[in-house]
Amino acid sequence: SHKSYVYVYECIKKDVLLGSISGGSDIISCFAGQNPTIAVHSEQIQARNLGMAVQCFDSTGKAVYDQKGELVCVKPFPSMPTMFWNDPNGDKYRNAYFSHFKGVWTHGDFCIINGETNGIQMLGRSDGTLNPNGVRFGSSEIYSIIDLIEEVEDSVCVSQYNHANEERVVLFLKMKNSYQFNSEIVSKIKTLIRDRLSPRHVPSLILQVPDIPYTINGKKIEVAVKMIIAGKEVTNKNAIANPESLEYFKNREELRNY
Repeated sequence: SHKSYVYVYECIKKDVLLGSISGGSDIISCFAGQNPTIAVHSEQIQARNLGMAVQCFDSTGKAVYDQKGELVCVKPFPSMPTMFWNDPNGDKYRNAYFSHFKGVWTHGDFCIINGETNGIQMLGRSDGTLNPNGVRFGSSEIYSIIDLIEEVEDSVCVSQYNHANEERVVLFLKMKNSYQFNSEIVSKIKTLIRDRLSPRHVPSLILQVPDIPYTINGKKIEVAVKMIIAGKEVTNKNAIANPESLEYFKNREELRNY
């Protein structure tokens, strides 16, 4: 986030190379990373890595710049997995990576590629993308605002769908120990999101939970929360560091009758 960049350069060291990365354990590599020969721009990963034909696709499969879209790799790369175990026909493999855009590796990340710098701004997992009333944005945009709220320790933002497949955004907050969740906090957050982002970014509901679920390697789990508030069961909990936290999202009275 911009806040992190400002903190590093103002409070740690003014001439450090602050380089972020984006990749995955499945490819044992990174699609984008740091480059010591070019400038650092706030919120952007500096460059696409060697051997990675990374682009940003819109919903029609067109490569775009300065627009939100899917991070894809349009050519094979050296560390690309070739198969899954126990998948003799390759169906699971193709569905995992090549079903969104035929023949194109879709990694499941939401991003923007800057047309001027070629830097990549990561916006979160695309399976966690929010799209209320046709306005598509990443949960990371909401988190960047929540980071400014002193009273909040953590949060998770997901979509909820009704029977007509209409979507609304629900924001769950974990408060810091010394602060109480109340209507003033809700109003403060909604106002800040409206002013810093747009009225369409404002969550329909803001609720409190005692804890937020994370994977054992420290990643916030949005998909499991989305499944639970849709009434589905999360069967694979082995990778969740705090699986008991999922209980806080079940059978919430506020989420019924939507």
